Amino acid sequence: MAVNRWIQSGNYRRNYKEDQTIFATFSEQASLVVLLLLLLLVPPFLGLLDNLGLIGGTRALYRLINLALIYTVAVMGLNIVTGYAGQISIGQAAFMGVGAYTAVVITRDIAVPLFGFDGSIPFLYAALLLPLSGIVAALFGAFVGLPSLRLKHLYLAIATLAFQIIFTWAVGHTPWLLQGDAIRLPRISFFGTVMKSAAVGPFIYYFSLIVMVLLAFAMRNILRGKFGRALVAVRDNDRAADAMGIGPGRAKVLAFAVAGFYAGVSGALYTFLNGSVILESFGLGISINLLAMAIIGGLGTMVGSLIGPSFLVFLDPWVESFAETAQRFFPSTIDVATALRPTVFGLIIVLFLIFEPRGLANWWRLIRQYFKRFPFKY
Repeated sequence: MAVNRWIQSGNYRRNYKEDQTIFATFSEQASLVVLLLLLLLVPPFLGLLDNLGLIGGTRALYRLINLALIYTVAVMGLNIVTGYAGQISIGQAAFMGVGAYTAVVITRDIAVPLFGFDGSIPFLYAALLLPLSGIVAALFGAFVGLPSLRLKHLYLAIATLAFQIIFTWAVGHTPWLLQGDAIRLPRISFFGTVMKSAAVGPFIYYFSLIVMVLLAFAMRNILRGKFGRALVAVRDNDRAADAMGIGPGRAKVLAFAVAGFYAGVSGALYTFLNGSVILESFGLGISINLLAMAIIGGLGTMVGSLIGPSFLVFLDPWVESFAETAQRFFPSTIDVATALRPTVFGLIIVLFLIFEPRGLANWWRLIRQYFKRFPFKY
C-alpha cells in the first residue's frame, strides 16, 4: 500500500527505522524549514521596521526576544526532569546561576590571566564556555537529584527548593563571588569585531537561536530513545519501571543532570546577554517563573517548552503597561502597579491548571488536527 508522506492520516510506520524518525511526514520537515527561515529573518525584519519608523527602537524588543530564547533552553531542561521524568524541581534558576558563575569565574580567574584577552573574549572561547558551564551545572544537578532516590512529590520539591536557598545563601556570603554583586564579563569579539551597543542584540539573538535549535534537536533525540522511554516509564509508575529492569534511581539522577546541563548553558547565555552576572537574576522568583513557563506551555511536550517561555516573556510588558494605566484610576496610597503583575501571573497559572492543564501545547495540537481533518468535522 502506498503511503502519503506529506499527509499522515494514521500510523503507517512499518519497521523500527521508520518508528525512530524525528519527523513523521514531509510536511513536518517543510514546516520546520519555513520556521527556521522565518526566525533567521527576524533581525533584518526588525531593522527594516526601525528604519521605517514603525517601531521606536529595537533594543528593548531584542532583549525580550533573547530572554525568550534563553529561558526556552532552561525550560527544555526543566521539562525533561519534571514533564517527562515526573520529578518536581523548584531550583532551575539556581542551576542557571551555577552555569553563569562558572562562565564568569573561568574567564576572570583562568582565561584572562592565561591568555591575556584585551577587553574582549573571542567567539570560539565563548562557544566553548557553554558546554563547560553546562557540565558543571550537570554535576550539581546530579548531586541535587540524589534525594530523588528516596523522596517523591512534595518532599522532593522541598529538597530542590533547599538547593535554591543554599545557592542564594552561598553566593551571597562568598567574597570570591563579590557576595552576589555584579561581576563583569568581557564582551564577545566576532573575528576581531567587538559586539557593542546596537550589534549586541542581533548577535546574541543568532547565538542563542543556534544553541536553542541544537539543544532542541538533542532533546528530541534523547526523548525518542531508550533514556526517554525510561523517563516516561518512571513518571507513570516507578515500581513497574523497576520491575521491567529500567532502574528508576539512575533515570531520575540522569534526568536532573540533563536538566542541570540545559540550565547551565542557559545561564551562560544569560551572562553573555547582560555582560555581567548578579545574584538577583537567579533567585527563587525566577525558578517559579520557569516552572510556570513549563506548566503554561505544557508539561511533557516539546512544543510547550518552546511556546511557554515566549508567552510569559512577551506578556510581561503588556501587564506592566496595563498596571501603569490602572494606577491612574486609584489613589496614590494604593500601589496597584506593584500588586497587579504578580496577581495577573498567578491568576494565569491557576486558570491554566484548572481549565487547560495540558497547556498551550494542547491548543497547538487541536489546531493541527483541525487542518488535518479540514473540511470534515470529525
